[in-house]
Amino acid sequence: MPATLMIALFATMIGTAFLSGIFGMAGGMILVGVLLALLPVPAAMALHAITQMASNGWRALLWRDHIRWRAAGYFLIGSALAFIMWSFWLYVPSTPVALILLGLTPFLARAAPAQLRPDPARLAHGVLYGSLCMSLMLLTGVTGPLIDTFFLGGDLGRREIVATKATCQTVSHTAKLLYFGGLVAQGAEVNLPMAVLAVIASMLGTSLARPVLERLSDGQYRRWAAHIITAIALIYLAQGSFLLLWPRS
Repeated sequence: MPATLMIALFATMIGTAFLSGIFGMAGGMILVGVLLALLPVPAAMALHAITQMASNGWRALLWRDHIRWRAAGYFLIGSALAFIMWSFWLYVPSTPVALILLGLTPFLARAAPAQLRPDPARLAHGVLYGSLCMSLMLLTGVTGPLIDTFFLGGDLGRREIVATKATCQTVSHTAKLLYFGGLVAQGAEVNLPMAVLAVIASMLGTSLARPVLERLSDGQYRRWAAHIITAIALIYLAQGSFLLLWPRS
């Protein structure tokens, strides 16, 4: 990988980790879009998994006192069931399909009927959303706003949302690395220097974000998160549609 590309990715990873450190979301969606534009899908997914494992793991450690373990446990049961199912199929989507799926998820989540709106305290809801989010994770590289919809549906405060989601995402991205780095037929080779830089960038960006999150109110957190997700989703839909209609040679 050229040095200039590594430096650009390092800076991007710091920025996206900073954004995710504030909102517990959005940063991973931006980063996977950048990686998909530059690398083959399996390689992009594997590098993204390492970055997000470091980012979410460090975030969970920083906010460990705010983790809701029961909600995380319910969610991860569903994630495990979906991972087992996809491990038999080993499907890898094309880049345009992955981007379009990412762009559609926020609007599908918002269109869900009232009876399907989640409550993290309920086992059935945790298993359902955990399964759906793991499926998106293995198809597109991120769970997108669906996991945010799950945790925003209950009575959790911003610190609890960020901490509990980070715990779940650490496990989910570990599963994604196993899936794309080892299970799929075109398993990706991870660039070791870039992987080391990814871990450093993720921890740095996450640490810088903590004081910003402390200053936000819960209302500000929810309002800004919704706007950011919508903007990113629209960009993904445009990018995926463009690549589908005019594929790269």
